[in-house]
Amino acid sequence: MPDKGLLKKARAVDKALEKAYPDAGCALEFMNPLECLVSTILSAQTTDKSVNEVTPALFAAFPDVDALAAAEPADIEPYIKRLGLFRAKAKNIVGTARALRDLHGGGVPDTIDVLVTLPGVGRKTANCVVLNAYGKPGLMCDTHFCRVTRRLGFHELDDPVKIEFTMAELLPPARWGDFSHRIIVHGREVCHARKPACPECPLRKLCAFVLE
Repeated sequence: MPDKGLLKKARAVDKALEKAYPDAGCALEFMNPLECLVSTILSAQTTDKSVNEVTPALFAAFPDVDALAAAEPADIEPYIKRLGLFRAKAKNIVGTARALRDLHGGGVPDTIDVLVTLPGVGRKTANCVVLNAYGKPGLMCDTHFCRVTRRLGFHELDDPVKIEFTMAELLPPARWGDFSHRIIVHGREVCHARKPACPECPLRKLCAFVLE
């Protein structure tokens, strides 16, 4: 059982985040689960804004699983070359599309356990897809989520998977999605990696890591 103090703190942080960021949500732009999956693969070590700038042309050229599966990575690369790790991402997108076509009837799975078997899809990406494409519970443990929850004193972990499982015990599944969206926005806008804006932080009174 999780510590009662941490459970109480998690509820308080969740409430404070809801007040501070009531409209927080997925910043990636997509029209269907496939576009959500591809966009999330592209978002690794890249801003969502940059991903949104390249995906319209990519999806126009490769509008469905069959088109992506028939492509070679070299066909995808020109559309995403401005993003980090674009060669690896192009390879993973094609590999994932072929797996969807050959193993999943062309559809995008809606469970984390199946999604993580696809090329280039880890738990963070899988959680993003089940949450944002299917409306199911998901905790997106990106670098912001891991950093902020550590600073708040919820854990002393570095492994995103362990952090996901730890935080999942502190909040009901129905709160996971909003909580992670808001933590991520907070990490981007306030709790920066190098110089957190502690004086302006809406979580200041709840934080275990406050810079005066």
